[in-house]
Amino acid sequence: MRYWLMKTEPDVFSWDDLERCPNRTTMWEGVRNYQARNFMRDEFGVGDGVLFYHSRKNPSVVGVARVVRAAYPDPTQFVETSRYFDPRSAPDAPRWVTVDVQAERRFPEPLTLSRLRAERGVAGMALLAPGSRLSVQPVRPHEWEEVCRLAGVTVD
Repeated sequence: MRYWLMKTEPDVFSWDDLERCPNRTTMWEGVRNYQARNFMRDEFGVGDGVLFYHSRKNPSVVGVARVVRAAYPDPTQFVETSRYFDPRSAPDAPRWVTVDVQAERRFPEPLTLSRLRAERGVAGMALLAPGSRLSVQPVRPHEWEEVCRLAGVTVD
Protein backbone atom coordinates (compact mmCIF):
# COMPACT_ATOMS: atom_id res chain seq x y z
CA MET A 1 0.00 0.00 0.00
CA ARG A 2 1.11 3.52 -0.80
CA TYR A 3 -0.01 6.94 0.34
CA TRP A 4 -0.83 10.07 -1.62
CA LEU A 5 -2.01 13.62 -1.23
CA MET A 6 -4.55 14.86 -3.74
CA LYS A 7 -5.32 18.56 -4.00
CA THR A 8 -8.66 20.04 -4.90
CA GLU A 9 -10.09 23.52 -4.86
CA PRO A 10 -12.95 23.33 -2.37
CA ASP A 11 -15.14 25.69 -4.41
CA VAL A 12 -14.80 23.26 -7.35
CA PHE A 13 -14.97 19.92 -5.50
CA SER A 14 -14.83 19.68 -1.71
CA TRP A 15 -14.83 16.95 0.90
CA ASP A 16 -18.54 17.64 1.36
CA ASP A 17 -19.03 17.03 -2.36
CA LEU A 18 -17.18 13.72 -2.08
CA GLU A 19 -19.37 12.64 0.84
CA ARG A 20 -22.50 13.42 -1.23
CA CYS A 21 -21.39 11.19 -4.13
CA PRO A 22 -23.01 7.74 -4.44
CA ASN A 23 -21.12 5.40 -2.11
CA ARG A 24 -19.00 8.45 -1.16
CA THR A 25 -16.97 7.64 -4.28
CA THR A 26 -15.93 9.70 -7.29
CA MET A 27 -13.75 9.59 -10.37
CA TRP A 28 -10.75 11.91 -9.89
CA GLU A 29 -10.98 13.41 -13.37
CA GLY A 30 -9.20 16.33 -14.93
CA VAL A 31 -5.59 15.69 -13.91
CA ARG A 32 -3.63 17.30 -16.74
CA ASN A 33 -0.08 17.26 -15.44
CA TYR A 34 2.18 14.50 -16.76
CA GLN A 35 3.96 13.81 -13.47
CA ALA A 36 0.66 13.58 -11.56
CA ARG A 37 -0.77 11.40 -14.35
CA ASN A 38 2.24 9.10 -14.16
CA PHE A 39 1.79 8.64 -10.41
CA MET A 40 -1.87 7.73 -10.94
CA ARG A 41 -1.18 5.50 -13.95
CA ASP A 42 1.95 3.73 -12.78
CA GLU A 43 1.90 3.73 -9.00
CA PHE A 44 -1.62 4.06 -7.58
CA GLY A 45 -3.19 0.83 -6.38
CA VAL A 46 -6.54 -0.14 -4.97
CA GLY A 47 -6.44 0.40 -1.21
CA ASP A 48 -3.87 3.20 -1.30
CA GLY A 49 -4.50 5.97 1.21
CA VAL A 50 -5.23 9.52 0.10
CA LEU A 51 -4.90 12.70 2.12
CA PHE A 52 -7.68 14.92 0.76
CA TYR A 53 -6.32 18.47 0.58
CA HIS A 54 -8.30 21.66 0.10
CA SER A 55 -6.12 24.23 -1.66
CA ARG A 56 -6.66 27.99 -1.83
CA LYS A 57 -8.61 29.57 1.05
CA ASN A 58 -7.26 28.16 4.31
CA PRO A 59 -5.30 25.30 2.67
CA SER A 60 -5.78 22.18 4.76
CA VAL A 61 -5.85 18.42 4.82
CA VAL A 62 -9.49 17.72 5.61
CA GLY A 63 -9.80 13.94 5.53
CA VAL A 64 -8.68 10.55 4.35
CA ALA A 65 -9.92 8.72 1.28
CA ARG A 66 -8.97 5.44 -0.41
CA VAL A 67 -8.27 4.51 -4.00
CA VAL A 68 -11.05 2.07 -4.89
CA ARG A 69 -10.41 1.72 -8.63
CA ALA A 70 -6.99 1.74 -10.27
CA ALA A 71 -6.12 3.94 -13.24
CA TYR A 72 -8.32 3.91 -16.34
CA PRO A 73 -8.75 6.38 -19.20
CA ASP A 74 -10.27 9.68 -18.09
CA PRO A 75 -13.46 9.92 -20.15
CA THR A 76 -13.54 13.72 -19.92
CA GLN A 77 -10.57 13.97 -22.30
CA PHE A 78 -12.86 12.86 -25.15
CA VAL A 79 -15.86 15.13 -24.41
CA GLU A 80 -15.62 18.30 -26.47
CA THR A 81 -17.82 20.26 -24.06
CA SER A 82 -15.74 19.25 -21.03
CA ARG A 83 -13.29 21.71 -19.54
CA TYR A 84 -10.89 18.74 -19.52
CA PHE A 85 -11.24 17.95 -23.23
CA ASP A 86 -7.95 17.17 -24.98
CA PRO A 87 -8.17 17.20 -28.77
CA ARG A 88 -4.79 15.43 -28.98
CA SER A 89 -6.05 12.40 -27.09
CA ALA A 90 -7.78 9.50 -28.84
CA PRO A 91 -9.85 6.62 -27.42
CA ASP A 92 -7.40 4.08 -28.87
CA ALA A 93 -4.45 5.99 -27.35
CA PRO A 94 -5.70 7.89 -24.29
CA ARG A 95 -3.35 10.49 -22.89
CA TRP A 96 -4.96 10.98 -19.46
CA VAL A 97 -6.08 8.65 -16.70
CA THR A 98 -8.24 8.85 -13.63
CA VAL A 99 -8.76 6.76 -10.50
CA ASP A 100 -11.79 6.40 -8.26
CA VAL A 101 -11.49 7.55 -4.67
CA GLN A 102 -13.85 6.97 -1.76
CA ALA A 103 -14.22 9.12 1.35
CA GLU A 104 -13.12 7.23 4.42
CA ARG A 105 -12.80 9.64 7.32
CA ARG A 106 -13.23 13.39 7.73
CA PHE A 107 -10.77 14.99 10.12
CA PRO A 108 -12.41 16.48 13.23
CA GLU A 109 -10.74 19.78 12.32
CA PRO A 110 -8.89 20.70 9.12
CA LEU A 111 -5.14 20.29 9.46
CA THR A 112 -3.90 23.58 8.06
CA LEU A 113 -0.86 24.12 5.90
CA SER A 114 0.53 26.53 8.49
CA ARG A 115 0.20 23.87 11.19
CA LEU A 116 1.93 21.30 8.98
CA ARG A 117 4.78 23.73 8.32
CA ALA A 118 5.31 23.99 12.08
CA GLU A 119 5.60 20.22 12.61
CA ARG A 120 9.04 18.62 12.41
CA GLY A 121 7.62 15.15 11.77
CA VAL A 122 6.41 16.17 8.30
CA ALA A 123 9.15 18.64 7.42
CA GLY A 124 10.15 16.67 4.31
CA MET A 125 6.66 16.34 2.83
CA ALA A 126 6.41 17.18 -0.86
CA LEU A 127 3.51 19.49 -0.02
CA LEU A 128 5.83 21.69 2.04
CA ALA A 129 8.59 22.02 -0.54
CA PRO A 130 9.05 25.51 -1.98
CA GLY A 131 7.10 25.89 -5.22
CA SER A 132 5.17 22.66 -4.68
CA ARG A 133 2.09 22.86 -6.89
CA LEU A 134 1.61 19.27 -8.04
CA SER A 135 -2.00 18.16 -7.53
CA VAL A 136 -1.09 14.52 -6.86
CA GLN A 137 1.89 13.86 -4.60
CA PRO A 138 3.40 10.85 -2.86
CA VAL A 139 3.31 10.75 0.94
CA ARG A 140 5.81 8.62 2.83
CA PRO A 141 4.43 6.20 5.45
CA HIS A 142 5.85 8.13 8.40
CA GLU A 143 4.31 11.36 7.01
CA TRP A 144 0.92 9.63 6.65
CA GLU A 145 1.11 8.41 10.24
CA GLU A 146 2.14 11.84 11.52
CA VAL A 147 -0.60 13.69 9.62
CA CYS A 148 -3.22 11.26 10.96
CA ARG A 149 -1.79 11.62 14.49
CA LEU A 150 -1.87 15.41 14.26
CA ALA A 151 -5.47 15.23 13.04
CA GLY A 152 -6.37 12.99 15.95
CA VAL A 153 -7.52 10.03 13.88
CA THR A 154 -6.45 6.44 13.53
CA VAL A 155 -6.43 5.17 9.97
CA ASP A 156 -4.90 1.92 8.73
